[in-house]
Amino acid sequence: MTVTPQVEILLFEGCPNAEPARELVERVAGDPGIVLEIHVVEVATPEAADRTRFLGSPSIRVNGRDVEPGAEARTDFTLSCRVYRASSGLSGLPAEAWLRDMLRLG
Repeated sequence: MTVTPQVEILLFEGCPNAEPARELVERVAGDPGIVLEIHVVEVATPEAADRTRFLGSPSIRVNGRDVEPGAEARTDFTLSCRVYRASSGLSGLPAEAWLRDMLRLG
């Protein structure tokens, strides 16, 4: 039995990278052989940021795990924009390769 990966896009209202994050997930979901269940989760308060372990907007998780390598060790939960450090430099989006890697790992 194949389990469909659950992808969450966590964001706050007005995040300038929310739509590009959705586009990234949808682009990967459009690849042949990839089937995803996508959920958008709005984080609206600092308390919700702590409760959901929100590292900033947008955050993308696959089956509950953040796509950024090493993110599970972080504790700087915040209701702010997220900056990712990838080999290509700083970005408001995670590297597409991180999302693809997480989908392969399940």
